[in-house]
Amino acid sequence: MSHPTLAKAPIEFYDRSTGQVAIEEIYGEGFLRWAYGNPLGRLSVAVAVKRLWFSRWYGWRMNQPKSRAKVQAFIDNYSVDPAEFADPVETYATFNEFFYRRLKPEARPVDADPSVAVFPADGRHLAIKNVDVADQFYIKGQSFDLAKFIGDAELAKEFAGGSILISRLCPVDYHRYHFPVSGQAGSVQSLDGSLRSVSPLALRRQLSIFWENRRARTVVDSPNFGKVIVMEVGATCVGGMHSTFEEGAVVKGAPKGYFSFGGSCVTTIYQNGAIQLDADLLEQAAAGRELYAKMGERCGHSSRS
Repeated sequence: MSHPTLAKAPIEFYDRSTGQVAIEEIYGEGFLRWAYGNPLGRLSVAVAVKRLWFSRWYGWRMNQPKSRAKVQAFIDNYSVDPAEFADPVETYATFNEFFYRRLKPEARPVDADPSVAVFPADGRHLAIKNVDVADQFYIKGQSFDLAKFIGDAELAKEFAGGSILISRLCPVDYHRYHFPVSGQAGSVQSLDGSLRSVSPLALRRQLSIFWENRRARTVVDSPNFGKVIVMEVGATCVGGMHSTFEEGAVVKGAPKGYFSFGGSCVTTIYQNGAIQLDADLLEQAAAGRELYAKMGERCGHSSRS
């Protein structure tokens, strides 16, 4: 029997740029609703889709020269703006090269105020003001297990009662991610796991996907925000999470890495009392909606300022 909510309910989000609530256009929507809302679909997820070989196989397909034929149709179908691209469309040899494309710097201006934190990626963002009471999201009774998600119980204690910003990237989005604050960045710690969808269609059913999927953790010591954790989370069909930065001093908005093909997310974790998240983020979260905004736009300001 299909799950009625997953089978029919649209995904609403608030678009900060327009001030309007919109319905998400989901890439591969039919498959996702079947996979997470139908018993047979859920079996397929358990048997194949969450396995690493499935994502590696799909990632391999997107790296083949013939995948290039999908690029223009994708641009047309999802209204992607080529004027933002750092390189001409015809230079992408594969779909994956297009997928993790670079943009012109002016396409994503970064808020220059040092007391402001920014979104690390384009996407739909969900703010959780206090991770200890995060069970109002997705499904009642599901709590966010911070220690399992971070993969370090001692480190998690330092973030008890902290704030989380979940930045969910869809296949139609720009798939490079950046530092949300300036500071000293530590090394990347990889955490093994499976690769399942991070779409609300999946998370509404099983929030534990967050700490069961593959993850990469970086701790940034920021003069304005204290200790900040930036976590990349892999998802179904993500060919890889690729870090491009060097350990040491980083500036807000600097490139951190990119995802190969697939949906995925970046999660930023702030210590208790370190950040005042923007009012519209919190208002939309209270309404059960994500907020769409682009990398470099402000998401909150330091409580120290």
